[in-house]
Parts: sequence; C-alpha cells; structure tokens
Amino acid sequence: MRITKDLYRGSLALLTDFYQLTMAYGYWKSGKAEQEVVFNLFFRKHPFHGGFTLAAGLEYVVDYCRNFRFTKDDLEYLRTMKGKEGEQLFEEEFLKYLEQMKFSCDVDAVEEGTAVFPNMPLIRVKGPLIQCQLLETPFLNITNFQTLIATKAARINLAAHGEPILEFGLRRAQGIDGALAASRASYLGGCSSTSNVLAGKLFGIPVSGTHAHSWIMSFETELKAFEAYAEVFPDHCIFLVDTYDTINGIRNAIKVGKILREKGKEMIGIRIDSGDLAYFSNQARIMLDEAGFPDAKVVASGDLDEYLIDSLEGQEASIDIWGVGTKLVTAFDQPALGAVYKLSAVRNENGEWEPKLKLSEQSLKINIPGYHTVKRYYSKGKAVADMIYLEGAKINPRGVVIIDPNDQTKRKRLMPEFYQEENLLIPIFRKGKMVYKLPDLEKIKERANKQIEALDKTHKRFVNPHIYPVGLEENLHHLRMDLVMKAKKFDEENGKS
Repeated sequence: MRITKDLYRGSLALLTDFYQLTMAYGYWKSGKAEQEVVFNLFFRKHPFHGGFTLAAGLEYVVDYCRNFRFTKDDLEYLRTMKGKEGEQLFEEEFLKYLEQMKFSCDVDAVEEGTAVFPNMPLIRVKGPLIQCQLLETPFLNITNFQTLIATKAARINLAAHGEPILEFGLRRAQGIDGALAASRASYLGGCSSTSNVLAGKLFGIPVSGTHAHSWIMSFETELKAFEAYAEVFPDHCIFLVDTYDTINGIRNAIKVGKILREKGKEMIGIRIDSGDLAYFSNQARIMLDEAGFPDAKVVASGDLDEYLIDSLEGQEASIDIWGVGTKLVTAFDQPALGAVYKLSAVRNENGEWEPKLKLSEQSLKINIPGYHTVKRYYSKGKAVADMIYLEGAKINPRGVVIIDPNDQTKRKRLMPEFYQEENLLIPIFRKGKMVYKLPDLEKIKERANKQIEALDKTHKRFVNPHIYPVGLEENLHHLRMDLVMKAKKFDEENGKS
C-alpha cells in the first residue's frame, strides 16, 4: 500500500525549504540546472550516545520520488511570491520548466533495517543538479526521523532481551505524520505491535491495547469494572490494576480470572502503569502463581525507555511484556538525528567526475568527496568493518587498509580472503525508473534483527559502546587529504587563515 497516495493524495514538491527553490531558480538562470552531480545523505554521530544506528524511511523516500512533480496548484502558489520591488519572484519560463520536469535521477540507498554508521552514505543521488537539490529537504525530513525512532526501538528491544514491546505513543507523538512514521519505524526496530489503528491499517502492523483508568473509574468499583470488561472481551483480558491500590487491583483481577476460567476462558494477564514496577511486578507474579495463573502475563508501562527497562531487568522484575510510548515515539533524549545531504562530485566538461569538498574548521564536518560507495566485511557471521571507497575503484585482492575519516592514525587492514563482503548501496531508481522491489515491513523487521545480531555485543551496550570501524579506502583518503591541502593553500594565498 503506497503511503503518500493514501495519506496525502497529492504533490509534496513544496515540502521543502524556500532556499531550495531559490537555488533551483539560480541554477536554471545560470545554465547549471541539468549539470550531472552526486549528493550523499549521511550522519556524523550516532544518536543516544550509542554504537549503532538503524536505517529507516526508504519506503517513504521511494513514494516521494515516484510522485515528485510540480502541480498547477504548486505553480500558482509560486506565482504569488514577490521580489523586493513587488515583481513576480520566479519568472514564467522557470515555472514552465518546473511543470515539465520529470524525475530522472539515479538513487542508491542502504536497505531499511540496515545497521549504519557515521560518514557512510545512507542515500546517494545522481542526476541533474536542480533535481538533486530539490530532493535534499524531503529526504532529510523522512530519513532523519524514521531512522532516529527505529534506532530507539532497537535499543529498547535489546534492553528487553526479546520480550514483547507494545508501542502506544500515538497520543504523545509529534502530530499525525509523526505518529504514523513513528509507529512504522518502531515496529521495524523491534516492537511487537502498536496501539495506532491507522498505522495498523496502512502498514499491516499488529494492533493491541487493553483499557485505561477511565474505564475503571466509570464503574462503581474496580471489581465491577473488571467483570464488565470480561463480559465484553472474555478472550482479551489484561486488567489495569493500579487505578486505586495495586495489590488490591491484582486481587480483583484474580477474582475475575477465576470467573473467566469457570466459563472456559483464560485471563491473559495484568498491567501495572505506575509505582515501583520491580516490587509490584514481583508481588503480582507471586500472587498470580499462588492463585493458579502461572501463565498470566505481567505487563509494565509508564514512561519506560531502554535505561529503565535495563534497570528493571537487572533487578529481576517479573515483567513479561513492556508497553512503551512517549520516550520511544518522541526519541525523548535525542530530538534529531542530524543527518546531512552534501554535494560530493560534479561531472565536468570532459565527462569525468570531479570530486567536491566542503572544508570546515571542524574535521568532523569535512565531507567525503567523490562518487563513492560502501562495502561491509563480515567474519563468521559478524560485521567487522565498513569501507567507503570510490565507485569503480579496483580493490587490492591481497588486502586493503581503511583509515578513520576523523583520525588518520586509526587504521585497520582487511584481508578479503578471510571475510565475506556485502555492498550496502542498492540501486533504487535508474534515470527516474524504479528498479527496486520494496520488501514488506515484516521482511524489513527481519533484516533489522539479523543486522543487530551481526554486531558484536560491545557495539550494542548503552554506556561507552565500542566504536565500530568505518574507514576510507587508502586512495579515497589520499584524495580527500589532497583536496583539503589544496583548499587550505588556496585560502592562504588569498589572505585567509
């Protein structure tokens, strides 16, 4: 089911920053609109101080590209924009150009559910300069958010050691679009179900839920509330027990559980939403077992995240299922991923790729130039390193050295005969035509699980994770350093320091 078709039913070409349009106009005016270029989308630091990131959002990117066009309504709006003297900002010939423009780029990307690392391209776009530029803002908008949430979900899943996680953050999410994207990314990253019914419809995610405190409060007593719920949903009873007194709530749940059993039904379990979750879950387990309900589940919720879940696991809390909302769908402790989209190469008049470098006082912000790609090396099923290298470069079969982009003293030799290789950038579009078959969400979720399993446990710890090696192939490293030195020399010769 296509996402933008169902949610938006129209063009999203104006979902962009104003300066993208002014640059596009400038490219057109200066005759550069059709110049072939390469842009890369990447990030510089892992979110949540973690050791890995999980790529997400590609299906949205694909939908955006397939529907990319400027409609008559879009152009009418652009006609209303005025310059300082009150003149029409964008001349009619440019608007006509936009109206006739058809998406014609090559897009390569890492598949959703792939573990990714700083500096490596998540998406590579090659095509006319004007089109590549106009894709920047929507690509970042989509990829930044969904990748952030998928990563948070994966971390929560690690903390829960595979126990089911129910995502129910809809009411706390950042608007309708944010809620839907968050539900999808959360499922991709490891959640078992969502409370978001529309996300269930659009993405095929299992939906789940119990009842709220208001259900209990609407009845004369808690016991009557449980009895009424059991009458309506005898096969789906998870009772929220902490509205008044948690221990007494567990007793009432057990009473109704026995009534259900007399009718040939079984209570699924109880939910605790507040208080000392370790203490109350252990008390609930004892009470449920003694009452003859050893299979009843204890569900915990209430501002949970990976750190609290990890702590509760360490305290041997008797929790079987985790309900996570606010701190997942809002990526509570990390407001943005911070991915960027940078020009890395331009096709010159001789038809050759001319690498482009953005210089900065911060080495972290010096981009990787050239038309490059990325390869992952595995040993015995474990990911050991990623190599960024120029597309088409000949890789020495006797071994390669990769060099950390931010610290050239950090190097790692890779001997290909000892490793298995995977090319991470997959063709998605060629000259505007889709060449990639989108997997369903279950396949993406499966890939995410396998990718995280392939990482060493040291990369997955929450505090001071070991840095996974990602480096530039030697020739690319030398090219980058040569361009840096040339740029610095140019600045010095022109009186800059």
